[in-house]
Amino acid sequence: MKLATCDVIVTAPPAPGWGGRYWLFVKVTTACGITGWGECYAASVGPAAMQAVIADVFARHMEGTSPFDIELMFRRAYSAGFTQRPDLTVMGAFSGLEIACWDIIGKALDQPVHRLIGGMTNPRLRAYTYLYPKPEQDADAFWVSPEMAAEAALERVEQGFTAVKFDPAGPYTIRPGHQPAMRDIERSVAFCDRIRDAVGNKADLLFGTHGQFSTAGAIRLAQAIAPYQPLWFEEPIPPDNIAAMAQVAAASPVPVATGERLTTKAEFAPLLQAGAAQILQPALGRVGGIGEARKIAALAETHNAQVAPHLYAGPVEWAANVQLGAAIPNLLMVETIGRGGAFHKALIGDTIAFDEGYLLPPETPGLGIEFDEALARAHPFDGAGLHLQMQEAPCDYSAENVFGGGAPRKG
Repeated sequence: MKLATCDVIVTAPPAPGWGGRYWLFVKVTTACGITGWGECYAASVGPAAMQAVIADVFARHMEGTSPFDIELMFRRAYSAGFTQRPDLTVMGAFSGLEIACWDIIGKALDQPVHRLIGGMTNPRLRAYTYLYPKPEQDADAFWVSPEMAAEAALERVEQGFTAVKFDPAGPYTIRPGHQPAMRDIERSVAFCDRIRDAVGNKADLLFGTHGQFSTAGAIRLAQAIAPYQPLWFEEPIPPDNIAAMAQVAAASPVPVATGERLTTKAEFAPLLQAGAAQILQPALGRVGGIGEARKIAALAETHNAQVAPHLYAGPVEWAANVQLGAAIPNLLMVETIGRGGAFHKALIGDTIAFDEGYLLPPETPGLGIEFDEALARAHPFDGAGLHLQMQEAPCDYSAENVFGGGAPRKG
């Protein structure tokens, strides 16, 4: 069995577009006709350029190779061009292709992926979601309203979720980390206060940021929200400074979580060694794929750290997260976008089941999904923006700073 062809579909989710402006799905087919699906998480180049990178990685390192030879293909891609170091874009491309290989292997062996990477450890996966506005709510007001966030949190708890995430701490920018504005700290405290009052002890609060802050600024904010017992403080500073992240982790009363923007074990290992995070959040469409994420989970286990796979993408990465989560003993929880979202679920045949706030790993072969290729192709991306974009303006210390919930579509 050899890998024969690769196709890339760039899909734009309908409004409001939670999960990013577009999703990069890869379709890999073997010479004997078995098809596997994967997904590449956001890259630092546009989708046309990324399609070319994916095609090059496949043709150069994977075409004509057995899908079982994942380690060999990883080493080829990781070492390409005399590198042997993490390359975000190349490893992002490889990640989606690698996920597709596991889908093929599972289908060829008639086994779900989790049985191929260690077997079922967690038959029910604890799930969490960001708090998103309802269609009838004012989306702009939602992101700065503690009351609306508390209402959304209570609804999620009533659905069975035991953890909810929110980010009221201001924008993420292209600049180095900044000190939070006092109104950003006050808003963050108000969000924690209202949400904790609404959910009581029925749910953990997950305080999200996007690498906004300086080391001292992150520590200030952590101390301000600590009385509300958040489970984690997510990526409080830019992810490129492990020593500074370790300073934050040592001083923060709230456990630090990070990993969405990191790729391969080469970037996660020093993070663990420095004590810079207690919770790792690999994005499987960026980190190197399922096999590399399994290695990172094992590294985390040796440091008494837990894993919470990240998701701000489409449903194929979601399905890969579920397969990984089923197999690793140090799983904390997995991210979802609400209860899947109508478009997410439709793209994979509604194959990921919820048991209230828990996910049930599929027992069907491969990723366990039924990908709707026609639906994916019916929603092409025709925009100019990247999957996610950071603002150029610095933090505003006079007017309101607003985090707009990622990159939602306005219509």
